[in-house]
Amino acid sequence: MGLKVELKPGERFILGECLVTNGDQRTRLLIEGKAAILREKDIMLAEHANTPAKRIYLVVQLMYTSRDPAAHHPTYFSLMHDLVQAAPSVWPHIVDVSNHILAGEMYKALKSAKALIAYEKELIDNASSGEGVRGSRPKDRKPA
Repeated sequence: MGLKVELKPGERFILGECLVTNGDQRTRLLIEGKAAILREKDIMLAEHANTPAKRIYLVVQLMYTSRDPAAHHPTYFSLMHDLVQAAPSVWPHIVDVSNHILAGEMYKALKSAKALIAYEKELIDNASSGEGVRGSRPKDRKPA
């Protein structure tokens, strides 16, 4: 049994190494066989990869859609190293992404990379608001 994909008018998706754009009507496709498929909502464009975690997601996406995922490993491991150096608390997320990559589970690696982006956003939001990683709770504050 294949994968059923319903597309809105104008919606795009990646099928293997091709970008497919739907016409002006709602469409239902049945895709059989083994190929990387990525819906538009999950596609990271290079110009939107403006944070370390988003750049990692982009490289994992390239691995997922590539005929030779290993060609992107050096870039991934370099970005991963830099992010862990800057924010060691991301380590559990990096381990999750890396384990999926090493197991050849690229779609699962993408999902884990999406969780990494969410965690990175949480870190940035907390830093912007002046809270720590765990938040600023009364019991965490030292008396003045």
